[in-house]
Order: sequence, then C-alpha cells, then structure tokens
Amino acid sequence: MSKKDNSVGIIFAYLNEKNRPYSATDVFTNLQKQHGLGKTAVVKAMEQLAVEGKIKEKVYGKQKIYFADQSQFTQVNDADLKAMDNQISGLSTQVQSINQSCRQLDAELKVLQGSLTTEELTSEIRKLKEDCSGYRVRLQKIQSATNHIPPEEKEKVYKQRDVYVKEWKKRKRLASDMMDAILEGYPKSKKQFLEEVGVETDEDSKVVLPTT
Repeated sequence: MSKKDNSVGIIFAYLNEKNRPYSATDVFTNLQKQHGLGKTAVVKAMEQLAVEGKIKEKVYGKQKIYFADQSQFTQVNDADLKAMDNQISGLSTQVQSINQSCRQLDAELKVLQGSLTTEELTSEIRKLKEDCSGYRVRLQKIQSATNHIPPEEKEKVYKQRDVYVKEWKKRKRLASDMMDAILEGYPKSKKQFLEEVGVETDEDSKVVLPTT
C-alpha cells in the first residue's frame, strides 16, 4: 500500500469513527501527531474520498467541511435515542460514583503513606519499652535512696540563698556607685582603672548574678 493510500485509509476510518463534521485543517491537527500526515496529503486524501463518494463534502463560503456518509449507519428512531440518553445518564452516574470512590481511596492512601510501616512501628515499640525499663530503674534508685533532703531543710537552704543573693546585689551596687564617683575625676577609662586597682568584676569571672 502506498503512502497516499495509507493516508486515505486512515482519514476514511477516522471520519467514520468520529462521525462528525471536520475541515481538512481539523483532521490534519488531530492526526498529524499520531500518524505524521502532512497537510497537503490530508487535503488531497479528503478531496479524493469526496470525489469517490465515500465521504460527504459541504462548502461554506471558502471553507469545505467533510463528514462520513450517513447512509452507511443504521437509522435511529426517537425511542432508540431516548434509550441511549438513559444509558448515558446511567453511565455518568456510575462514573461520578467511581470518581468519588477513587478520591476516598486516594485520601486513605495518603494517610497510609504518612504512617509508620509495620517494621518501623515494631522498632519504635521496642525503643519505647527500653526507655520505660530505664526509667523504672532510675525511679527505683531514687525511691530507695537514703539521702533525701527533708522539705524543711530544703526550705532553709533556699532562704539562706535569698539572703546571700540580696547581700551580693547590695554590695555590687555600692561598689558600682563608688567606682562611678571615682571615675568622674579619673583621667583614664573605667577598664584602665579596674586594671590599676586590681578589681575583678563578675563579668571577668563569667559569673551571672542570680535572681531571687
């Protein structure tokens, strides 16, 4: 079969399958990618089919429209058309139901994909059990210890700490006030003054004054 005959056969089969009107440009656009037909070959093939009476041709101004010969198809009455419409409606309902089921399955799949696998879950349970075992051992050691500090002793320590922190703040403030008074008439910087008198600040020792 020649390339021309092949083009004619492809176009003839296409028009009969689709059974709707097309221009030569429409057919070229629809078949070019799949069959690699050139536009000139499409135009000549459709004109040949029309001349041979295998397809029908209608002229609208400068445009030609081609479509399958309707005499080859079985005549359909109104009852058949209504039955087809009912069938289409039923199939559309089925499609909607299937699409909804697909969306639900997609949602379930996303949830499952974000969940742990059986192996991962088993490993996580094993790790948690090991952690719990370690915590139990620590708890038992704490509960069996004999060196617990009585609440009243703990309260006493906290009160002493507050006293020392307040005194620390008081003395630091007094020392800062004295240095500020001296530095008013001191010709050098504060850093040089501290170095000359040999004063170490909390910052030099990297000590932070605690809050009470």
